[in-house]
Amino acid sequence: MNSNKVLGSILLGVAASIWGGTFVAVKMVVGQIHPLQLVWLRYLVALIFLVGFSLIKREKWHLKRKDLKWFILSGLTGYALSLVAQETGTWFSSAQTGAVVTSSTPTFMVIFAWLILKEKLDRVKVISLVMATLGVVMIVGIHLTGKHILIGVLFLVLAALSWSFMSVMIKLLSDYSALQITIVSTIVAMICLTPFVMGDLASLSNVNFFNPKIIACLFYVGALSTAMAFVMWNKGLTMVSPSVSGLIYLLQPIVGTLLGWLILGEGLTWGFAAGTALILTSVWVSIRFAK
Repeated sequence: MNSNKVLGSILLGVAASIWGGTFVAVKMVVGQIHPLQLVWLRYLVALIFLVGFSLIKREKWHLKRKDLKWFILSGLTGYALSLVAQETGTWFSSAQTGAVVTSSTPTFMVIFAWLILKEKLDRVKVISLVMATLGVVMIVGIHLTGKHILIGVLFLVLAALSWSFMSVMIKLLSDYSALQITIVSTIVAMICLTPFVMGDLASLSNVNFFNPKIIACLFYVGALSTAMAFVMWNKGLTMVSPSVSGLIYLLQPIVGTLLGWLILGEGLTWGFAAGTALILTSVWVSIRFAK
């Protein structure tokens, strides 16, 4: 196997694993912080760490005018729209429902890669995709119950669509470092979200930022899930194809389910082991045999 592809897969896998805990972290505080404000705070914390790391690393910056549109689209779709939709969808539904619905991400990534990058669909991609999707459903099941479940599912589908679109577009920014892509896209998202957040400062001022649970959540979703994981994901995207990265994205429900068991006391079923095996096998097949 190509060493570049393996390294890229490892970076994507670690990032997806970190994001697996995001559903749990968001579910713990989303009742105290509005999803829109939570995303804005998440990016504020992330920017502090990202800019600090950039200064320590002495990153050499460059930005071509012709690429500006891709940075703006990346910030609007994957960074602003996707996360707000994901956290709103989780708020209206559940962490497990979020994991099931966002398992559609690989399908959307393959479709966008075909439309934008002209990648060909082959038997390996289709088989891997089916195996991975079945694996996710076996892990978390389908729990479509609740008063606002339909609204939640619609938001989660929107999150998967916008995230998939952004992940494919990153391939068009291969001339830039993962750190630069993450910082610029985060700034774009912050600019878009700030007017909405500033319009409701009253509710933001009511948040108890000295609450240990909120501090831990903001550190996790800001420093780890955004600053570190986004840089790793963006770097990995430049090293492997969207079809492979889409499958690796499905490691999220594995980690999310384990953390739900460890932290929230949720139960594990036989489907977890079978589903995990299917997802990991699909990723291996895609990395090993995809052209």
